[in-house]
Amino acid sequence: MGFEDFVAERLDGLLRYATVLTNDPHLAQDIVQDVLLRAQQRWDAIDAPPTYVRRMVTNEYLSWRRRAVRRMVPSSHDVLDALSPPSADPATAYDERDAMLGLLATLPRKQRAAIVLRYYENYSDPEIAAVLRCGVSTVRSQISRALATLRQAPHPTVLTTGAPE
Repeated sequence: MGFEDFVAERLDGLLRYATVLTNDPHLAQDIVQDVLLRAQQRWDAIDAPPTYVRRMVTNEYLSWRRRAVRRMVPSSHDVLDALSPPSADPATAYDERDAMLGLLATLPRKQRAAIVLRYYENYSDPEIAAVLRCGVSTVRSQISRALATLRQAPHPTVLTTGAPE
């Protein structure tokens, strides 16, 4: 698959992923754009583009906080809807999504990345370990700690509805 085909097929998913990680659609666009520019330069040397580019986006997000201190601004419903259509009951979906994004924002970066990869991207433990460059047991530990933190949050009903959409 060529670079242009990859971008045409995967750009929306990468932007959704980066938006959930950063909680800032503009920063997410910047991260994805920077990552795709770097990936394009070495495209012929990339063996597994989906995993490699997802890892690049994750690493860019994880290192972003080290480079500059920025305030996270919650995403508006319009921005999130442009990236992913709302579910059948908009009022409930908005409330649950806002609550979940707020809870995710409280997690440490690596726990947040592991949760987003698991529940928003449906990655398996080995796939998450490949993206985060850690062991499978570390992934399980990060997810376990994150879920324990989320369950103790003020909005536990959000977690009883199943995996986030």
